[in-house]
Amino acid sequence: MSIFETMTPHVDRPRPLKVAVLGVSGSVGRQTLEVCRQHADKVQVVAIAVRRSTDFLVSAAREFGVRHVAITDSEYAHDPVLAELPKGCEVHVGYQSLAELSTLPEVDCVVSAVVGFAGIRAGHAALTAGKVLAYANKETIVVAGDLLMPMVQPGQLIPVDSEHSAIYQCIVGHRTTDVHAIWLTCSGGPFYGKTREELATVTAADALAHPTWTMGPKITIDCATLMNKGLEVLEAYHLFEVPLDKINVLVQRQSRIHSMVEFADGATIAQLGPSSMTIPIQYALSYPERWETPVERIDYCEEPPITFGRADEQAFGCLALAKEAGRVGGTLPCAMNAANEVANKAFRLGLCGFLDIEDTVRRVMDATDPVAVETIEQLMEVDERAREQARGILGVDKETA
Repeated sequence: MSIFETMTPHVDRPRPLKVAVLGVSGSVGRQTLEVCRQHADKVQVVAIAVRRSTDFLVSAAREFGVRHVAITDSEYAHDPVLAELPKGCEVHVGYQSLAELSTLPEVDCVVSAVVGFAGIRAGHAALTAGKVLAYANKETIVVAGDLLMPMVQPGQLIPVDSEHSAIYQCIVGHRTTDVHAIWLTCSGGPFYGKTREELATVTAADALAHPTWTMGPKITIDCATLMNKGLEVLEAYHLFEVPLDKINVLVQRQSRIHSMVEFADGATIAQLGPSSMTIPIQYALSYPERWETPVERIDYCEEPPITFGRADEQAFGCLALAKEAGRVGGTLPCAMNAANEVANKAFRLGLCGFLDIEDTVRRVMDATDPVAVETIEQLMEVDERAREQARGILGVDKETA
């Protein structure tokens, strides 16, 4: 089912909306809490999860009076700071705890801000339980879209990625058949305009210096390689059922236009706004309403000119590889994503070069025999096999990457 078929301005949401925030200590998770603070009369945080940031977990649990917390890394389940959790707060431990929080009876909406493949089971559990899924975990749709999209009910799935939130907003009220193309915008990252020769010598510190957005380290590196944009192309393909060759990547250096939808009659609708994730996060929680802005408004009379450019898929081959994985389909996007996660981390740790990320992904894709997606368990096996292959290529062990 396309997200077009599940979009309706007449969906009723309970108020206050009771939310579980997975990955609460990360960039999107923290910004979600900012929105919840500003609109405490409309949103109530009832559950939060971290991997190992127990100090932040306790602080947030006390502030919002949450009833359930989760720590996915069991080694941190006995940190002394957990004794300071609110009285009666239940602690969930282990990887499965994300799914446990996602299916709690008191939860209306799951905000999935978990990075990477780890968020897939939680997303699946949330949809199965009939929860609203406001997700920033694009890997969930890239890897398991074939399984998850048929499960989506009206108003149940709202993207939090700024680009997909923009597309979502542009197409509300329009018919699938009226869409000619999607223009998926991209800042170009810190290396826009560089040649492959220049990219061969860049460092992780260089790659982490994103020109317009503040994000977690994994996503920031993905933005530098343009793999993040490749993942977003596949995400848009699953969400909006627009052919891959009709999803155009458009470099928009100022990060003011967050994406555009071009219709059959030649009209194009764009969504503009500040470079802040709090706006798409808030839209996901407020839908179908719009609440007062969480950030300073833009005076467009004072804005510099908005420019457009073309993404260089020759220099930034990860974008081309992601599109190739999408065209082949099946389990190939899963293998591609797994290889990228391993190589991305290895680069951040200084264990490989920038171009080695692309090389690793290509070699793992070449070694993968894709088949149709059938189950979450199958995807987990494909993911682990691809990670092992990527580690072998890079010469790192499982504990490292």
